[in-house]
Amino acid sequence: MNLDALKFFALSGGDWVIWGLLASSVVAVGVILERGLLLRRESEALDRLRAGLETPLAEGDRAGIGGALKAAEGAGARILSRSLQTGARAAAEDRVTAAALDERRFLEKRLLILGTLGSNAPFVGLFGTVLGVIRAFHDLAEHSGAGPEIVMKGLSEALIATAVGLFVAIPSVIAYNYLQKQVKDLLSGVESLSRLILATGD
Repeated sequence: MNLDALKFFALSGGDWVIWGLLASSVVAVGVILERGLLLRRESEALDRLRAGLETPLAEGDRAGIGGALKAAEGAGARILSRSLQTGARAAAEDRVTAAALDERRFLEKRLLILGTLGSNAPFVGLFGTVLGVIRAFHDLAEHSGAGPEIVMKGLSEALIATAVGLFVAIPSVIAYNYLQKQVKDLLSGVESLSRLILATGD
C-alpha cells in the first residue's frame, strides 16, 4: 500500500466505522437473544430434572434415577446419564467431567462474539474518531477562509464513532458476563447432582 492509498484511507472519515459497529450491534443482539433463550430452557430443564430426581435420590433408587434421566431433556440430563454407566466410581467421575466439558462448549457457543465486541468495540470507535478528526482538519486546510465551525462540525461527527463503540461494547460486556455466569451456575448444579447420583452407588 503506497502513501497515496494511505492518505485516501485516512481521509475517508469514520462513517464506515460507524456502520460497521451498528451492524455488529445487530449481531450482538442476535447472540444475546439466542443464547439467553437457550440457557433459560436449559435452566428450566435442570430444575425439572432436579425435582424428578428428588425421590429416587432420597431412596437410593438407581433404576428410578435412570428413568428420570431418560425422560429428561437438556445438557444436564446428557451429562448426568454418564454417571450411571457401569464401571468404577473414578471412571464414572471422569466420564461426567468429559461430558460436562463437551456441553460447556455447546453452552458457550457464540459467547466469544460478545466478549470480542465488548473488548474491541471502543477501540474500533476510537479509530473511527481519529479518522474523522483527520478529515476535519484536512477540510479546514482545504477551506482556509472558513471559520472554526467547519472543524467543530467535523469533530462532532467524528466523536459519534466513539459513542457508538461504547454503545455496542457496554451491553455486550454486561450480556457476556451474565451469560457466562448462567453457564457456570448451570454446570455447578449439574455437578452437585452428579455427586449425589454417584454416592448412591457406594
